[in-house]
Amino acid sequence: MHAGIICLIIVLVSPAHADLLEQSTTGYMETVSASTLDMESVSDLQGFKVMSQSSIASALRRDAQHNRAHILEVARQAFGNDSVDVSMDAIAKLAGVGAGTLYRHFPNKDALLAALLVLHYESLDHRRVEIEAGESDAGRALELWVEALGDWMLAYEGLPEPLRAACRVESPLTPTCHAVIATTERILKAAQDEGLARRTMTGRDIFFGALAIAWASGATAAGEDTRNVLRDVLKNGWMEPKTAPGGGV
Repeated sequence: MHAGIICLIIVLVSPAHADLLEQSTTGYMETVSASTLDMESVSDLQGFKVMSQSSIASALRRDAQHNRAHILEVARQAFGNDSVDVSMDAIAKLAGVGAGTLYRHFPNKDALLAALLVLHYESLDHRRVEIEAGESDAGRALELWVEALGDWMLAYEGLPEPLRAACRVESPLTPTCHAVIATTERILKAAQDEGLARRTMTGRDIFFGALAIAWASGATAAGEDTRNVLRDVLKNGWMEPKTAPGGGV
């Protein structure tokens, strides 16, 4: 009978009140003595307590997963419609959650951006595979990779600045930046080995060059051809100068 009453309470109480429910269940178990219940009832209650704890934990995990996915979707739309300058408090309000809930999932904006960029990074890596599989000219492969980098860096307006900062100070975005720089270094080296890129250039140089182009392209005063013009400048900067007959350049 007692276990049935508690089961009814469990069904009616939402996961948000699970902590209060657990306290109530625990208190109830402590106040019920063997003198008022037969041993079978006590055993039933003890078994139910374990089951209720497991059910509550499972419900809380589902609720947390739902909140995280919802926050990410709201942030994706907010950053896409505006820029990464949208505040964390604004994201919480748009998502309809408290600031505490937001910060438990994402301690800072870089952590939120890092989570959002996971799919974008997967797309970038897929593009790398396509480039390396379909382009035998290492110089052209480098050029295509820089174009792909620019697309990735412009996933959200204002993204180049936190990416730049993550290369100077450790943040949740830093591992992704390091991975992209390492890939760029490898693609650049292939071009260098074929004499198509300057030996003095590094993957980090190319990364920051692409980052500067992405930043300039997203500027309000930028023209329609700004990105293409600056990309050509970067390309001319990494290309190995051709030696003319007689030793001239």
